[in-house]
Amino acid sequence: MEGGGEGEIERVENSKDLQQQSKAFDKLTDRVEDRQLDSTRVQEAMASIAASSEADWNAMRLREKELAAVKINAADVDIIANELELDKKVAERTLREHKGDAVAAIRHLLH
Repeated sequence: MEGGGEGEIERVENSKDLQQQSKAFDKLTDRVEDRQLDSTRVQEAMASIAASSEADWNAMRLREKELAAVKINAADVDIIANELELDKKVAERTLREHKGDAVAAIRHLLH
């Protein structure tokens, strides 16, 4: 009977080894699946960021075109730049953003 008992112990140990190996294999395959899912998520996120970035770029270009179309008085740019001690580009940009209204541009710059 002892011989049979050792065989049972060996089978139980083999069974435990198989269970541990099975669990380890499952963890490994789960990690691979998770990495594949993560890779897909990353690709989707990158595509979304690229689309968003392109939309932002297009909106910025459109805004710049709108600002460039605003007619401003060069004397207003000079007055704002000199009186507020600003770079002429800043004065011009602010004036364009306020549709050429020098008073509104100055108020904006002073606040």
